[in-house]
Amino acid sequence: MKYVIDTERQTLTTIGEDESRSVTQSLYTEAAFELLPQQWVRTGWSLGYFLAFTWMGQPILQLPEDLMRLQEIIFQTRPDLIIETGVYKGGSLLYYASLCRTLGKGRVIGIDISIPPEVRDVLRKHPLGTLIDLVEGSSIASESVNAVTRLRKSEDRRVMVVLDAAHTHQHVSQELEAYSPLVTPGSYLVVADGIMRDLAVVPGGQASWLTDNPAQAVRDFLASHPEFILRTPGGLGDRGSLSAGVTYFSDGWLQRLA
Repeated sequence: MKYVIDTERQTLTTIGEDESRSVTQSLYTEAAFELLPQQWVRTGWSLGYFLAFTWMGQPILQLPEDLMRLQEIIFQTRPDLIIETGVYKGGSLLYYASLCRTLGKGRVIGIDISIPPEVRDVLRKHPLGTLIDLVEGSSIASESVNAVTRLRKSEDRRVMVVLDAAHTHQHVSQELEAYSPLVTPGSYLVVADGIMRDLAVVPGGQASWLTDNPAQAVRDFLASHPEFILRTPGGLGDRGSLSAGVTYFSDGWLQRLA
């Protein structure tokens, strides 16, 4: 597939692989906008664009737009507890904790197979550290899930989960089964990095990612879990009707039905 952008004529032309078919449309339309973010994300991922951001000094490894969408659903649903698999250096945990502090409610649990002492130390000493609990171990191990269950308090009536550990189909599928029961009605189960399916042919990507990715795990999960639906956040802003966006969380926004 080829895209030809003509800024003078203000058009976007899509050319098929055999170059026998092409479609030209106005560049400044919603249809054109839906085609452009995907290639932008592919290029940025291959160059490590996501490595450029921190939250309160700690690397966060997320795109700003995904963080904005997370903020939107946290503001809307006001969770008492946010559970995240995958800690890395703690930037995302601090991000959630700062939103909890701003809203005056909520706390965070982070699970990772390995949490270095220096990361623990940073989070422990941080002004928001009292809002963060850590569980070390594989996110799909029964011991980890049980530890999270024990850390959940009786007053945690609204629970949100973000899955951002290993991104294989098998691992995400097991996480979905393990943590979906903890998500309360109306809250979200967010699955990161569904964009992997679009990175198979990008430098640094792998051909296996066409099927071995979180987005496919979500699709398979939804087929047997009608209590969840795909519902991308947004629509509250003045131009919130645009359906496309710059995101790594493709097919990753699941809301539990009331």
